Amino acid sequence: MPGGLHFLRDYVRFRGLAADQRRLVVYSEGSASWPHLGPVVRALLERHELPLAYVSSAANDPGLQQAHPRLHRFLIGDGHVRTMFFNALDADTLLTTMPDLGSFHLKRSPGTRQYVYLHHSLVSSHMVYRNAAFDHFDVILCAGPHHAREIRAIEALHGLAPKQLVAHGYGRLDAILASEPEPFAEAPVALLAPSWGPNGLLEKHADALLRGLASSAWQVLIRPHPATLQQAPAAMALVRQWCERVPRLQLDTDVAGHGSLLRAQVMISDWSGAAFDFALGLERPVLFVDTPRKVNNPHYQQLDIEPIEVFAREEIGAVVGVDHLARLPEHLTRMAGASGRYRQAVADFRQRWVHHPGASAAVAADWLATNTH
Repeated sequence: MPGGLHFLRDYVRFRGLAADQRRLVVYSEGSASWPHLGPVVRALLERHELPLAYVSSAANDPGLQQAHPRLHRFLIGDGHVRTMFFNALDADTLLTTMPDLGSFHLKRSPGTRQYVYLHHSLVSSHMVYRNAAFDHFDVILCAGPHHAREIRAIEALHGLAPKQLVAHGYGRLDAILASEPEPFAEAPVALLAPSWGPNGLLEKHADALLRGLASSAWQVLIRPHPATLQQAPAAMALVRQWCERVPRLQLDTDVAGHGSLLRAQVMISDWSGAAFDFALGLERPVLFVDTPRKVNNPHYQQLDIEPIEVFAREEIGAVVGVDHLARLPEHLTRMAGASGRYRQAVADFRQRWVHHPGASAAVAADWLATNTH
């Protein structure tokens, strides 16, 4: 695997680019960022003549495998070289899907005119994200109207200068909308895709949850959040033990892909943004297990705006308490049988709450090309 010397060499190569070739820089944290940044990168290369510098922290980032004469690719890791990159960046525009710019060690550079944030989830911007997660960006590419309302409320609450808000959309959803769903298998299939954290469904309830599902006829695809894979070894050990004992329980760690979404009739989740990908992309219902809210900003209620991940639950699915884990199979069967009713409700919700379904990449690319100097 590439190490520090490789990262430093790529950083030196980046610094050696002509100024015109680094007017627009895309920074990616790794493979999980590509489903969100990739559509915009491809649209920029297809629709415009602007050179593009793609800088990533992970060697497995698909963006580093893209080949195009106007695309310059660099691998800088996530250590000291990345810190140098941010501190000394000399560009017109930086596009990223990484929040918390300026809150920790990765700061704005005086040599860069504008920082553009692209949302990597449809969830609201004030409960799941940390306080000030977006305060240091100049432009927000909003997935839906709720993001604009929340950002304006945050600005008013804290006396911040107004950002430029672009009605963008959500690229991962567009990719799912454009995909061909697989025919349902003979055995019913559910996708278990929860969020992460100390109160996450797998972190807190993996054994009871999988015990209830293992005794049913449902095939269950288990797709943990990347943070659960990295930070919850005890929970993941339980998941792997259940998968070894029960063939109907299958572990899927390909969070960048959406193959498991296409196979499932119903999703089981808690507070994960993946619930929106599944429901709004495939018009299929989500069964939400009512774990404690995922709150990374303890001051979120100051906005007096209910987060979309709270009010959406009853519209795109159903909610059950954690005391119902043993009865999840019967809830899944009931929801699968009512799929027609959910389909129309989900389509209506998407129409109200997502900008430019199917066209977000072109919208973002056109804005970036027009507004990068």
